[in-house]
Amino acid sequence: MDARFTAEQDEIRRTLRELLHKRCGPEELRTAVDTPAGHDPALWTALAEQLGLPGLALPEDRGGVGCSVTELALACEETGRVLAPSPLLATAVLTAPLLLALGTDAQRAELLPRIASGRLTAALAVPGPALATALGLTGHDRRGKWAGGGRAGGVQARQADGGWRLYGQADQVLDGHSAQLLVVAAHAGGFARSRVLLFLVRGDAAGLTRVRQTALDVTRPQARVQLRHTSAELLGGTDADALPALARLGDTVAVCLAAEAVGAAGRVLERTAEYVGRREQFGRPVGSFQAVKHRLADVYVQVQAARSAAYYAAWAVAHEETVGGLALAQALQALRSAAAEGIQLHGGIGFTWEHEAHLYFKRAAGDELLFGPVHRLRAHAAEVAHVFEEAGR
Repeated sequence: MDARFTAEQDEIRRTLRELLHKRCGPEELRTAVDTPAGHDPALWTALAEQLGLPGLALPEDRGGVGCSVTELALACEETGRVLAPSPLLATAVLTAPLLLALGTDAQRAELLPRIASGRLTAALAVPGPALATALGLTGHDRRGKWAGGGRAGGVQARQADGGWRLYGQADQVLDGHSAQLLVVAAHAGGFARSRVLLFLVRGDAAGLTRVRQTALDVTRPQARVQLRHTSAELLGGTDADALPALARLGDTVAVCLAAEAVGAAGRVLERTAEYVGRREQFGRPVGSFQAVKHRLADVYVQVQAARSAAYYAAWAVAHEETVGGLALAQALQALRSAAAEGIQLHGGIGFTWEHEAHLYFKRAAGDELLFGPVHRLRAHAAEVAHVFEEAGR
C-alpha cells in the first residue's frame, strides 16, 4: 500500500476545505439545519457544479468524475470537519452505488447523470432501525428479515396493474423528507417465497407521505416515509439480488462514515487545543497544565489511529478487503472521545447550546445509533474474521 496521496487527491481536499470554510461556518450551519430541507441548496449546487462531488465515484460514461472510493472518503472527511449538512451521504454514498450495481441500462442512463450533476437527490429507505443490519455492518441476515413484510411490518411489494405497489413504512430515512428519488427495500412474494427487492419511488408519487423527524443529530436529518399503495418501479430485474448488493455497499458506506468521523474528531481537537491555549487560569494558559496536555495527547493518538484505519479501509475497498466496519468503530470511538473532552475542556461555554461542541458529540452518538454501536461493529468484524474460532482451537 502506498500511503501517499496523489496531487489530484490533495487538490480535492484543499479545494473542498476552502469552499466549506467560506460557505459552511457555524452560523451558516445553524441556518441550514433550520430550513425545511435541512441543508443549504445553494451549497449543494456549489459542491456539485464546482467540484462534482455527487458524481465523484461514478464512472465517466455515467456523467461522473471516475474517481475511486478513496477520493469520496477524502471528500467526506472534509464535510465531516464542519458537519456540513448535505445530501452527499444519502445520495452519493448510500444510493448511487445501488443504482449503478443493480439498475437496468435505461435506469442508469436516466438517473446517474442527474445524480452526478447534483440535479437529482436520492435516499435509501430501509424499514425500521435496521440500516446497519441491511448493510452487513453489525450482522448477517441472508433472508432479509429486517425488511419486515406482512405482519412483521416494514414494506410489502405486490404486482398490480402491470406494475408494482408498495405498502408500509420506514422510520429513519436519511434525507428522506427532501430526496427527489427514494430507493425502497421491500418484501415481495408470499411468506414461503418472500424475498427482498429494491424499488424506485419518485418523490411526488401518489400515496407517498414524508415527515421530517426530530433527530438527535440535527446535521443529519431523518424522515418517516409512509407508502400507501404507492406506485413503484423495480430497480433492475426480478433476478437482481438486493441483499448481496446491500452487503457489498456496506463496506463503502463504513469507509465514508469513518472518514467523516475522523474529520469531525480532528476538527474538534483543533478547536479544543486552540481554546485551552488562549484561556488563562491562575495566571497561565489552561493548556500549559500537564493534566490537560495528557488528555489532549490521548485524544490525538486516538484520532491519528482512526485516520490511519480509515485511509487503509478506503484503499482496501479496491483490493476486496472488508475492513470498513473496524475502521468505522475506531473512528466513532475517537470522535466520541474528542467531542467529550472538547466539551469538558471548554469549561462552562462547552455546555451551552450556542457553542458547536455539542453538535460534534451528537454526531458521534447519532452515527452509533444508525450504524453501530461500536461494540457490535467490532463483534461482527471479529465474527467475519473467525477470530474467536481461531482462538478456541
